[in-house]
Amino acid sequence: MQYGEIVKVSGPLVLAKNMENANIQDICHVGDLELIGEIIEMRGDVASIQVYEETSGVGPGEKVKMTGNPLVVELAPGIMSQMFDGIQRPLDTFQKVTQSNYLKRGVHIPSLDREKKWLFQPTVVVGEVLEAGDVIGIVEETTSVLHKVMVPYQVSGTVISIETGEFNIEETICTLETESGALKKLSMLQKWPVRRARPFARKEKPTHPLITGQRVIDTFFPVAKGGAAAVPGPFGAGKTVVQHQIAKWSDVDIVVYVGCGERGNEMTDVMNEFPELIDPTTGESIMARTILIANTSNMPVAAREASIYTGITIAEYFRDMGYSVAIMADSTSRWAEALREMSGRLEEMPGDEGYPAYLGSRLAEYYERAGKVVALGQEGREGSITAIGAVSPPGGDTSEPVTQNTLRIVKVFWGLDALLAQKRHFPSINWLSSYSLYLNDMSKQLDQEMNAPWSKMVTEAMTILQEESKLEEIVRLVGIDTLSDTDRLTLDVARSIREDYLQQNAFDEVDTFTSRDKQYKMLHLILSFNAEGRRALSLGAYYQELIDGTVIVRDRIARMKYIPEDKIAQIDKYEILLKETIQKILEDGGASINA
Repeated sequence: MQYGEIVKVSGPLVLAKNMENANIQDICHVGDLELIGEIIEMRGDVASIQVYEETSGVGPGEKVKMTGNPLVVELAPGIMSQMFDGIQRPLDTFQKVTQSNYLKRGVHIPSLDREKKWLFQPTVVVGEVLEAGDVIGIVEETTSVLHKVMVPYQVSGTVISIETGEFNIEETICTLETESGALKKLSMLQKWPVRRARPFARKEKPTHPLITGQRVIDTFFPVAKGGAAAVPGPFGAGKTVVQHQIAKWSDVDIVVYVGCGERGNEMTDVMNEFPELIDPTTGESIMARTILIANTSNMPVAAREASIYTGITIAEYFRDMGYSVAIMADSTSRWAEALREMSGRLEEMPGDEGYPAYLGSRLAEYYERAGKVVALGQEGREGSITAIGAVSPPGGDTSEPVTQNTLRIVKVFWGLDALLAQKRHFPSINWLSSYSLYLNDMSKQLDQEMNAPWSKMVTEAMTILQEESKLEEIVRLVGIDTLSDTDRLTLDVARSIREDYLQQNAFDEVDTFTSRDKQYKMLHLILSFNAEGRRALSLGAYYQELIDGTVIVRDRIARMKYIPEDKIAQIDKYEILLKETIQKILEDGGASINA
């Protein structure tokens, strides 16, 4: 074992000499407490080490043990439903070992349980020729996830033996004979460096929309499975709730949630809520398909920088099994702040607002690991990673570097608006400033899947909202009485789209999630009111008589968001009532039916 010597300690940055045999990105054990650290810079024989634990009490002269290995994550059965810190230490196990609610320093525990036995069922037989990425067997990890044990990268050969039964993750389950005649023993455990993307056969264009159950997202700003989205917004605008909603309800197989520098109570909410929620597709707890990585604001700042790489590497592993994975990073601004702190301690030349000049490339490295791919192996499995990152610009200023560098990379921008949040309109996604570059492709596909003019309806609804914005300027200048009847109807329809359709209560057990079918029926009913109202006005009805005569129908429209999914046929009855009501108004010569 080789050792260096500490010469300087500056917060989480430690300088050590006699490190000429070490490499950048190697893990070291620092000081007498053997704190975990990673080499991030080499100058001659002096290494700059980013320490992932509190360094108080560590001083010059103490030893630094070199491991020669990079920061890796362990990938095997037992990873699902777990809560790890930023460097994949299981927090439940950590608490049991240390008998403490706090992160004690210098504690080294394996990421995954070495003792637990898993029932391994092989899917190959002796004599088969395998290559990297081929599935050799399956383990039922949770009721929702079938864990596929794969041949590791750069390993191939002929199956000499394959076992069936219960094994821990380190026991040999398969033996391959390589082309050179060497024997390669395989277990269920793989290790992978977090800063290196896992390889795949090829990358494909994302084509299928991610259904989130959030109406404003699914309708106006959809993200593709395998796409990337950013959620910038000021404090209190609802970034975390948006990510929680997508983690809970999106139609993906696996969710990896990274709490990166956010408040601890937010992770507490996740831990309390997720086990109680039922996945609508499986009927099991949502935690059965969820992995949590917590590196909150009160945890070591250096580990925050590693946490999103830990999360994306775990996501890539399940992507390679052929699963659809969503990874939430909350928030990349706090991650960037950790980069800025480490860059300052390294005395690097600062870029915009003190962030390192390589901020953009680091963000790109992360988001570009998302995507839809064909995995390695002869089977040709397709998997995807959808990356959704929250950004917390100071004061909601989206011109700051983290937001701008993120928007250069992602294709979906869900811009949260402080004014909407103050009006209690949630999700507070501004429909005039947000965008999705997947909208056209997704709309055409949904037209085919739903056998309905969905894209035409979306365009019409957005046109009405944009027209409302113009009319409101006129109203502010000269008053609403100067508007024509059709313009006043436009304002009413726009208000209905905003309040009855886009506004959604994440804490209501019915309104928290809306299926695609219900979204279609709700939007169709509102647009039908617009069409029928305009028809009535064109045939001579007065605006006020139209509004007075449709009180009951408009009340039904306002309440339709609270109709359970198994009773959405009621919305069709509302549309029949709407047409009958309008016809009644016309037949009575514009007289109100409620008179």
